[in-house]
Amino acid sequence: MRERAPGSPTFRRQHPIGPYVLDFYCAKARLAIEIDGMSHDVGDRPERDLRREAWLAASGLTVMRVAARDVIQSLDETADGIVRMAAALIETGSPHHRPTGGPPPPLCEGG
Repeated sequence: MRERAPGSPTFRRQHPIGPYVLDFYCAKARLAIEIDGMSHDVGDRPERDLRREAWLAASGLTVMRVAARDVIQSLDETADGIVRMAAALIETGSPHHRPTGGPPPPLCEGG
């Protein structure tokens, strides 16, 4: 397990939210990280991803999509970028943050 700097963002793997399961999630930053492999480019997957991303954004989350090839080719650089994004959202507040904390929008179609 890696050592974390005090105050650095923490992430959960396979985090369930509504009808979805996020690849990674930072609750403090309200940041969803989705790792996109080749399967995200075929069939109806691009449209499903757009619906998913819209639902997450409407729920007050920022979505960061990362290509799987970037993770494989430069893991440390990719991880650093994700941590920097989370830290910036924590510091400035997520642009999608909903202060009222109301329920997420209804899901119109299957996830």
